[in-house]
Amino acid sequence: MAPQFPNATNQIIMDSKLIQQYGEEILCYRLRTARQKKRMQYDDFDKQLIQMHKEKNILYEQERNLGWEPLVPPVQKGWKRFFVLRDDVERSKNAEFFKAILKKINTYEWSYRKNFLVRRRKRGKKIYVVKGQKLLEPCPSHFAKLGFNDAQKQMFHEVFRYDKSRRMTKRYVFNEPWRFVLRVRPNMITRVKANDSLIEARMRELDSYLERNNLKWKQIKLLEGNCSRRHRDWDNYKETYAFENWPLERILDQLIEEL
Repeated sequence: MAPQFPNATNQIIMDSKLIQQYGEEILCYRLRTARQKKRMQYDDFDKQLIQMHKEKNILYEQERNLGWEPLVPPVQKGWKRFFVLRDDVERSKNAEFFKAILKKINTYEWSYRKNFLVRRRKRGKKIYVVKGQKLLEPCPSHFAKLGFNDAQKQMFHEVFRYDKSRRMTKRYVFNEPWRFVLRVRPNMITRVKANDSLIEARMRELDSYLERNNLKWKQIKLLEGNCSRRHRDWDNYKETYAFENWPLERILDQLIEEL
């Protein structure tokens, strides 16, 4: 049975009885019932969980804005591959024009192998092939954000391809990819993320308290509500998956009746 909290009418009756018994001076003490005190303890604890979440967000922002510090000496971690201008294109008079385009559509790949070989399966056998890499093919919204001028836009053409969701999308492809070649260089790490021991210790303390007392999901429910029910649209679900568990014969009969 759900707990019944005193409403405004019961509170007025209770205040009248207290005034009759102890006088009007008793109102300055703001005396509460045992039920109200217990409810206030629960509310105060919920506010503490919300405050812990806000504190963790502040600590996270402080840690993210600490910046970087140089790593001495630098460390090599694998290899990186990217596109550069061909030697003959770089010596031509249009070198700066194509450099400006390449700066916006260049792509970078990383591998722990210098030859960029990856394992593939062909006819049941495992073979090694060179990992493919292409220039950036932006969508219309991304293409507009890259800020190409009119002359640079003439170097692209539109193609329509299927994405991972099997939807037809438009892409902009560079007309002359032969002007660029791949170049492999050591991937050198010259800087690392700066850290603060006090911030990390406080974040670990907050996480440990929530996990130790199993309060993580209670905190999520206070912040976001009951997600499993709030984000569920039963009407659309029933309409979309009405025939999900029906046999094929029943579905065909239903379609014949509707026709």
